[in-house]
Amino acid sequence: MHTLTIASRESALAMWQAEHIRDRLRALHPGCTVNILGMTTRGDQILDVTLSKIGGKGLFVKELEIALEAGQADLAVHSMKDMPTLQPAGLLLDCYLPREDVRDAFVSPAVARLADLPQGAVVGSSSLRRRAQLKSRRPDLQVVEFRGNVQTRMKKLADGVATATFLAMAGLNRLGMAQVARSAIAPEEMLPAVAQGAIGIERRADDSRAETMLASIHHTETGERLAAERAFLAALDGSCETPIAGLATLEGGTIRLRGEILRPDGSEVITGEARAPITDAATMGADLARQLLAQAPKGFFDWC
Repeated sequence: MHTLTIASRESALAMWQAEHIRDRLRALHPGCTVNILGMTTRGDQILDVTLSKIGGKGLFVKELEIALEAGQADLAVHSMKDMPTLQPAGLLLDCYLPREDVRDAFVSPAVARLADLPQGAVVGSSSLRRRAQLKSRRPDLQVVEFRGNVQTRMKKLADGVATATFLAMAGLNRLGMAQVARSAIAPEEMLPAVAQGAIGIERRADDSRAETMLASIHHTETGERLAAERAFLAALDGSCETPIAGLATLEGGTIRLRGEILRPDGSEVITGEARAPITDAATMGADLARQLLAQAPKGFFDWC
């Protein structure tokens, strides 16, 4: 009997994702034993510093990738919005589950909607994108660092550290906690992070057994959308963590991509969109990134 080991962060959401994948693989491959290796990443350990100051979102994946490389695990499960655009040599990311709700959740014990926040309200967020988008729309708001799991953030709100915060609707839905959101923010109001709501599974490139098993659960449409979004991100996200948003949608045989780059203080926002045949998704994503960069005024990235 074959055994397959999935490496996962130990947060409640990450374990839900790993268990979901385990159960799907067990159902489709009853002759295989599937185990989960829970791990703590550096991103989970450091909760009082902005991610961009300590190495970026890759802090949530490095330990999992080391486990893959060392043969301690055969697969690693990731929230795709946390994934860098480049994988280490020998590792491959080519399996995605059906994408969940892409929207941001507005969470507050006192206010029902983002638009209802009082003048000068304190909002908690660790996301460069969300912070910049907030400051662009509401320069009066005070934005403070806010990290931790759902329970930690809810306690901070109850303690009055902030009036509101944001989570991903996808995570709340998966944990059966959709009621935590006072409202979901439409992409037209707040464009989500690239790959938000998508789960990806990483493997060793030379592991043909894992490749065959993952092919049975791969969701093609999610892969097509992420090809555009991650190519957009790859062409933009150079030496620094830039506030970037992007969302691809399928429209028949074509793919539409909306993209946005911002200064961290929200003082400038550059947006654009493109359409192309699905087969050209990645090329379109990179092209849109270059178009936005060409519109950026001199000094746009001087803060990096």
